[in-house]
Amino acid sequence: MDGPQLSQTCELSLSYSADGGSPSNSKAPQVSGVKVQLEMHALWQQFDQLGTEMIVTKAGRRMFPTFQVRISGMDPVAEYVLLMDFIPVDDRRYRYAFHSSSWLVAGRADVAAPSRMHFHPDSPARGAQWMKQTVSFDTLKLTNNLLDDNGHMILNSMHRYQPRFHVVYVDPDPNSHLNAYRNFCSFSFPETRFMAVTAYQNHRITQLKIASNPFAKGFRTTDPQDW
Repeated sequence: MDGPQLSQTCELSLSYSADGGSPSNSKAPQVSGVKVQLEMHALWQQFDQLGTEMIVTKAGRRMFPTFQVRISGMDPVAEYVLLMDFIPVDDRRYRYAFHSSSWLVAGRADVAAPSRMHFHPDSPARGAQWMKQTVSFDTLKLTNNLLDDNGHMILNSMHRYQPRFHVVYVDPDPNSHLNAYRNFCSFSFPETRFMAVTAYQNHRITQLKIASNPFAKGFRTTDPQDW
């Protein structure tokens, strides 16, 4: 069981109204009170301390730890869409130095992969449904195939990424697009940052993945020193 976890609240971002008027930082009441708590927080921190790595493949690979959150503060009867995207942490490409067990800058970042959003398959749904249980993005897959046509998230290997989680209120107002910025909130948890790789570089990451992933039990031995 994880210990106490901090929730993130909807952050107000300075925006200008669609008609070019004065700046406004007000969010719609359906999102302004939303709070998001990262599940498996302690495990994410363990990985982050080592330098989290996530495998990317041509066919697509699921994330572990899985990105899971608990949400509160939604309007129970309003409808929401939940989605994720991934943004580069910096403009660098990296390589792993095995002699020092550390990541080194190898040069400028490659051309950015096509930006995509991953919509939670239960979207849209009412706030009451989202809040009653953990929201899991366990169907999300990462790929390095620039021509992917399966909807997977396209990332460049040996680049660092920050997952972002977005809550979007489905506003029934026909003119809602004029104030779209009011109807969403974005959340980023720094401990979920990771390096995209085609094979694990840090053996301690491999060990922790095997030890903590229930689907990796076939790789375990009775001696933890062999992991």
